[in-house]
Amino acid sequence: MRPNTRRTTLADIAQAAGVSVATVSKVVNGRVDVAPQTRARVQELLHQHHYLAPVFRHTEVMESATIEVQFRGGLKSYVAETLEGIVDSAAELGASVVLSKSSHAPHWARDLVSAGRRAVIAITSVYSSAHLNELARAGLPLVVLDPLHLPDSRVNSVGATNFAGGLAATQHLLSLGHRRVAYLGGPAMAVCNQARMHGYRAAMEAHGAQVPGAYVRPGEFTYETGLRGATALLELPEPPTAIFAGNDEIALGAIESARARGLRVPEDLSVVGFDDTSLAQMASPPLTTVRQPLREMGAAALRIALQLANGEKTESHHIELATELVVRASTAPPREPTSAREQP
Repeated sequence: MRPNTRRTTLADIAQAAGVSVATVSKVVNGRVDVAPQTRARVQELLHQHHYLAPVFRHTEVMESATIEVQFRGGLKSYVAETLEGIVDSAAELGASVVLSKSSHAPHWARDLVSAGRRAVIAITSVYSSAHLNELARAGLPLVVLDPLHLPDSRVNSVGATNFAGGLAATQHLLSLGHRRVAYLGGPAMAVCNQARMHGYRAAMEAHGAQVPGAYVRPGEFTYETGLRGATALLELPEPPTAIFAGNDEIALGAIESARARGLRVPEDLSVVGFDDTSLAQMASPPLTTVRQPLREMGAAALRIALQLANGEKTESHHIELATELVVRASTAPPREPTSAREQP
């Protein structure tokens, strides 16, 4: 059935389903006093007619806005701290937040609209063109926080200065005298990972330090990647004296791998992370890391989502917040003097 050229009404759905307008209204509003077969028939017609419930017509009333926040994977420290910024900002602005794991079941976007959602914030989630088309048909704005891939021009996104962060982390290690510096990163094709790696390479090249192929190892943004990757690096004939990790979890895995080999951090191996989650301060030793302003990024994503929900234009499709190197106790000069051939 093709969508109507005019806005579909409850009366249209009721006539097509052979039920009363009151019954259709109950289905739209999630009432339970409708027979399952009738409910299924009405819901299918709602989807076929691309029906959008006329909720939140007075969009200037921010208190009525409910934002869906979706994330993929586990509820880890990175996600939790980003959510803190979203929730705090929502409370300040009088909006509501509903949290869910990414799910793209049939008609998922229209189901969100029917449930009263005004916009979607996605944390490091991946959306295909089909997903974006469904969101567009439903009239549901999307804001991607720290996108894994270059976002579609239709998508607003919030990130951080990942290249500058990678540059600063590597320059710090080089300034301590390290020349054998490796990079343990996340997914090879992830935009944030590529930017951090390019920052690392730029710093190494500027100092004339070599980057053997085995010194750059992609993986996932997980503790296990740090464990496996650091183990492989430390087994090389010429292992690195320092590791720049793509996030704090990878860094903690690298520290544990060093400990398992009887190496001390930072005396035998320096480690730098990325994000500055609560894990960085609780690490032993406390982790030198690049602070990514996670709470501020979450707050920015929430404000942009509300702007889009209210039909307002944003100044830019993508904004980046500044990163900052935080020096703690996991980095120190290399134990053995750097040889003359390794000097820049």
